[in-house]
Amino acid sequence: MSTITTKDGTEIFYKDWGKGQPVVFSHGWPLSGDAWDVQMLYLSSRGYRTIAHDRRGHGRSAQPWNGNDMDTYADDLAELIEKLDLKNVVLVGHSTGGGEVAHYIGRHGTSRVAKVALVGAVPPQMLKTAVNPGGLPIEVFDGIRAGLVADRSQFHKDLAAGPFYGFNRADAKKSQGLIDSFWLQGMAGGLKGQYDCIKQFSEVDYTEDLKKIDVPTLVVHGDDDQVVPIDNSGKLSAKIVKNATLKIYAGAPHGLASTHADQLNADLLAFIEGKL
Repeated sequence: MSTITTKDGTEIFYKDWGKGQPVVFSHGWPLSGDAWDVQMLYLSSRGYRTIAHDRRGHGRSAQPWNGNDMDTYADDLAELIEKLDLKNVVLVGHSTGGGEVAHYIGRHGTSRVAKVALVGAVPPQMLKTAVNPGGLPIEVFDGIRAGLVADRSQFHKDLAAGPFYGFNRADAKKSQGLIDSFWLQGMAGGLKGQYDCIKQFSEVDYTEDLKKIDVPTLVVHGDDDQVVPIDNSGKLSAKIVKNATLKIYAGAPHGLASTHADQLNADLLAFIEGKL
């Protein structure tokens, strides 16, 4: 397996396919780099080098007790990019991974970054606060924590079979294979890392990070995202990031990289090639 060891001794797994301009993917919670397989195959088959890591505490990466916070996630991503000496990088982040990408730029800048794509991403902030009245109440995230501790396996199955892919909609075409894949990725990670990560994707305010993005940015979001509602995320991020392009997928759920893979693949390619 391909891994790097970070400055605090944590082993981070990554996949590295193809050759060409690098496209680096950051996955959502509670998944792994495997969530991007379809996009990686598509882009690597078209002349790009695609790389996806498993966030610490997730997938095949190590499960440290400490460091399960967004500052460290962003620094892990920076170490991966630097150790592989990647330049002219296209960063693509889904959900929590979108926060990771934004925070990476907030902490490390864009000297190695050519473009950014935020897909169903959590920024600017998910939690409802006095300055973010459109956010979700803390009880939502407390409920996720409680569900994870009570029965992590069943929680992941229910999330996949319900709101994540929109399979709870009356007209949805449910895929048991996709549900099983979500569960498998979720259970490969560790309880501690996934538990800690909930605070990171819900409470961190990424507004200042978004303001520092000074490269072409594509914001993709489904208008039926039940996990990260579009009005307080994708639409706001597209306003904060300078000259961002917003693409709204009608009827698309949170897990649109799987349910709308063909559409996203085509849009990512067009964006990278400067045709979008």
